[in-house]
Amino acid sequence: MLNKLIQKVTRKQNRTEEPTEINPQSSSTNDQTLLSQDLKENLKAINSIFDNTSDLIIREFIIGTELHVKAFAVMIAGLINEESVNENLIRPLMSLNRDISLESVLKVVKDSALFVASIQEKQKLDDLVTGILSGDTALFIEGTDSALLASIRGWEARGVDEPKTESVVRGPREGFVESLGTNTALLRRRIKNSHLKFEKMTLGKQTKTEICIAYIDGIANEKIVQEVKDRLTRIKTDSILESGYIEGFIEDAPYSLFPTVGNSEKPDIVSAKLLEGRIAVLTDGTPFVLTVPYLFIEAFQNSEDYYSRPYLATCIRWLRWLAFFISTFLPALYVAITTYHPELLPTSLLISIATASEGSPFPIIVEALLMQVAYEILREAGLRLPKAVGQAVSIVGALVIGDAAVSAGLVGAPMVVVVALTGISSFVVPALTDVTTVTRFVLLILSGFAGMYGVMLGFAGFLTHQISLRSFGVPYMSPLAPLSPSGLKDVFIRAPWWAMTFRPRLIGKNPTRQKKSLIPLPPNENPDN
Repeated sequence: MLNKLIQKVTRKQNRTEEPTEINPQSSSTNDQTLLSQDLKENLKAINSIFDNTSDLIIREFIIGTELHVKAFAVMIAGLINEESVNENLIRPLMSLNRDISLESVLKVVKDSALFVASIQEKQKLDDLVTGILSGDTALFIEGTDSALLASIRGWEARGVDEPKTESVVRGPREGFVESLGTNTALLRRRIKNSHLKFEKMTLGKQTKTEICIAYIDGIANEKIVQEVKDRLTRIKTDSILESGYIEGFIEDAPYSLFPTVGNSEKPDIVSAKLLEGRIAVLTDGTPFVLTVPYLFIEAFQNSEDYYSRPYLATCIRWLRWLAFFISTFLPALYVAITTYHPELLPTSLLISIATASEGSPFPIIVEALLMQVAYEILREAGLRLPKAVGQAVSIVGALVIGDAAVSAGLVGAPMVVVVALTGISSFVVPALTDVTTVTRFVLLILSGFAGMYGVMLGFAGFLTHQISLRSFGVPYMSPLAPLSPSGLKDVFIRAPWWAMTFRPRLIGKNPTRQKKSLIPLPPNENPDN
């Protein structure tokens, strides 16, 4: 209800406010200036646009040994492969000795003179500037009102290696990198299908960041694909520096704690989601790829579950669910039971807790809040410091603070155990670490005021909110709500591959994943033999 009210107020403000210009120089950048046939005018325009740009390279030369047509190439140092520019563009043009006319020089150069795979003919200066800033080389020729964009990109890039945030014991160890072309190739290697589509677009008025929408035609729902395109098209901002910028603009519930857009830096995970009918959004400059629609249960699924036997994968999935509930509810339940409902505990355990907390000057709720805040500070320090120092700070800090707090009588030993178990459990489901951190504090405060009633009230509120969420029109809690029996084969358990005949029904338009009755049988019982 509160989210709907906030959205109404926001829409009303957007209608009443006067539109403001994002870019103070938009009057010049929005002009679609056409090229001139005068080479000097084009050179003057380029120098004017790239004024005070030290990494700009302008190479003037003569085409041909007989024709003597003036030309110049424009490129950005560091974004192009200079050796390839010299060998595949400048050298062939300067040594061109064919008998051609001035009127046909552009066509000859484009069709048979350059040793470049991708060449585009442009007539607008803005298109050429965008190509140059993206790493292409622009070729201007005297007497033509068109220029050629040759794709000869070659900047330093990180090699494909194992991602640090999604390591596995069994499975592919390749991870996405910061190069958009490399990332699309990694997906293409896994899905060798002409129906795998990549649609590029540019976002960010200043950064002009290239993004790519990936989906499998025939499996993905066309309405969801179009909705993704519409939401991306509505983004009008100065900069897109990482996929997290895009996530903030396209998610369904921006005021919700729960993420409705997924992300991954492993090609096998993104490929599996594409094959289920989801849409991926790749962003140049980051290894994290967004996937939509995103469901709550995806946080408990790991790529390794599908490479291992189903029995172990099911047990590990139960552990993830248990760890999620421990990290979310354990501190609140401890405070509620010890403060308001001690009769729920065995007498011996209650005596041990009372003895350990006897010298503490603070109520249980204050102890819990202090220890939770101290834990979050240590966790943040361990993440932000250099790796070797961060590990030492985390371990030593936890030991010193925990032991010193108990020895000084500030907190009881059971509280330290509860906070430690909560912290460890929160890392079992990394996709929901930020969610469990906030919900843990909310439930902790409610338990301090109302005991178990407060915990149940908070749980009911969060559950109701989750059920009301949508991710690009798909219920966030599906297949649990609404209930889909076939989808339960991949929620609390991981059914064998031969039993998962259907894809998630509410995501893609083609629900059949594979042929029925693929259960392995001995040779004498196999009907195909």
